[in-house]
Amino acid sequence: MTLSGKKAVVTGSNSGIGLGVAEELAKAGANVVLNSFTNDDSDHALAADLSAKYGSNVTYIQADMSDGDQCRALIEKAGGCDILVNNAGIQFVSPVEDFPTERWDSIIAINLSSAFHTTAAALPGMREKGWGRIVNIASAHGLTASPYKSAYVAAKHGIIGLTKTIGLETAGEGVTCNAICPGYVLTPIVEKQIPDQMEVHGMSREDVIAKVMLQRQPSGEFATTEQMGGTAVFLCSDAAAQITGTSISVDGGWTAL
Repeated sequence: MTLSGKKAVVTGSNSGIGLGVAEELAKAGANVVLNSFTNDDSDHALAADLSAKYGSNVTYIQADMSDGDQCRALIEKAGGCDILVNNAGIQFVSPVEDFPTERWDSIIAINLSSAFHTTAAALPGMREKGWGRIVNIASAHGLTASPYKSAYVAAKHGIIGLTKTIGLETAGEGVTCNAICPGYVLTPIVEKQIPDQMEVHGMSREDVIAKVMLQRQPSGEFATTEQMGGTAVFLCSDAAAQITGTSISVDGGWTAL
């Protein structure tokens, strides 16, 4: 599944799922723009390392995904894109009545509104070329819910609705829009949570993973960032040209329950 000659912008991609997706796109031949809110030497070094590793042109552009103007400017600075992966996201856990308003606003802005802004900026160029792929990283929580995650669940459900709408608006134009719904993915952030959960529950690493973290994931296994990237590459390929406005669960059976 070659993506040679295609330019991809992946938001929130200097670590975790975003980085995994960016790597797989670069491996498939795409030129990739990495993004996050930081602008450190390490961010640009990461892009250079991926360029050398995969032989694709990988660059880094800083943009704060909580700011709609910066979201749109990211696409402009990139010179448009053929592939847009809306991945940027944050999380906060609290009962609704105690949920801080500023946390709600930031989660909705970064997890949902950013995808609206980047898509609105990228679509004209895709339509002009008659080819484009938009991949939104949603979540199992875009299809189901958990307590104390009101903003995250609301945003991810919104991403699913946005995906369907854009899929309908672009149908027959050579542009597709789909969502990937991961369950628990073994990212550096999740890896760091394991020792804390071991201490809180007084459990072994194995028991924390099986009985706490993956309790709702029937496979009993974490998904990987490489699998997220591979799914994105498939959705960008010609094999998926008639897949649009839908969501693909990569959750070990979580949403099949």
